Amino acid sequence: MKLFALSDLHVGHPDNRSALHEMKPHPEDWLILGGDLGETEQHLAFVLGTLRDRFERLIWVPGNHELWTLPHSEVARGEEKYLRLVELCRRYDVLTPEDPYVLWPGPPGPRLIAPLFLLYDYTFRPADVPVERAVDWARAAGIECVDEHLLHPDPFPSRAAWCEARCRLTAARLEAALARYDVPSVLINHFPLRKELAVLPLVPRFTVWCGTERTEDWHLRFRAEVVVFGHLHIRQTKVIDGVRFEEVSLGYVRQWRRERGIDAYLRQILPAR
Repeated sequence: MKLFALSDLHVGHPDNRSALHEMKPHPEDWLILGGDLGETEQHLAFVLGTLRDRFERLIWVPGNHELWTLPHSEVARGEEKYLRLVELCRRYDVLTPEDPYVLWPGPPGPRLIAPLFLLYDYTFRPADVPVERAVDWARAAGIECVDEHLLHPDPFPSRAAWCEARCRLTAARLEAALARYDVPSVLINHFPLRKELAVLPLVPRFTVWCGTERTEDWHLRFRAEVVVFGHLHIRQTKVIDGVRFEEVSLGYVRQWRRERGIDAYLRQILPAR
């Protein structure tokens, strides 16, 4: 029994979509889907419908793309859009950040599986750039995330406020769960939990939309054995403070090799390889 992870499937792209059809069955294994599976509810339904019977269990966290409200095609915004996606996942019996955390039953022993939804608050920026000027700092280099136009924070006054609320809520839930279960955890979030992981050589100022400094110590605070994330489209494994951090993106078509097949990009999280 194995726990795998893959994120950033972007099935709106035909090659990514067709590759997903080719994924081999893993009937005894669990799969983490780390966000940015697509941009619409239909994309999410396609991924879940394709993979649900190929794994014993699916675990989902939202990326920023799933939270977009596309002009002229959708009406749900912000938290309403997110909760619609949660309900869609539940129809497929997929674990979400709104469900009770579960214990991994496979080797190397029980681990708390914690899917998170934490967003970002523009604090991944140089110390001499005020947070309220972070987006302008990125725009000065010709960089602006589409989220500024399509990811709405309703009913919160800002994305940063939504991020703060999610962090407070999630920290309380993790504390309660780890008080009940004296086991290590696997933390799963679309965005990296630490600023040092958000290194994007081609678009360095895009870090503004990559996470929050509120979670810098969460890998220690919440007894993580592994932290799983995506968003960067830069696959990597790093060990920080003895904790393994796994970026598990597939990415856009130009960022992976079609001839290898999508199974080659499944990252084994547990047991550790």
